Amino acid sequence: MPSSGMLCHRRHEPAMKNLQDATEKICELKGNLVALDALMTALLRQMPAEARAELARSFALSTEVARTVLLNAPVSDFTVAAFERDVARMGSFIGLAAPARP
Repeated sequence: MPSSGMLCHRRHEPAMKNLQDATEKICELKGNLVALDALMTALLRQMPAEARAELARSFALSTEVARTVLLNAPVSDFTVAAFERDVARMGSFIGLAAPARP
């Protein structure tokens, strides 16, 4: 008969597997976010100031729609906070991206 330590370990294996899977997915998502930030910065630097101004207006409208959806969806406060933080960060990217020099 296995020891109680073995039984306890076996009982927690699925939870540990789920935790490992969740940790790996979070790390993957962080890498995706960094890659998208790099792409966004590169794209913004190629845009003329007038195009960035139009993008800022369009982004503001799109984020209002997304905010309304989030506030009426069954999501956590962490999701809403991350959305607001990233909207502010991306908005600053749009406003601060200096055009690339030839």
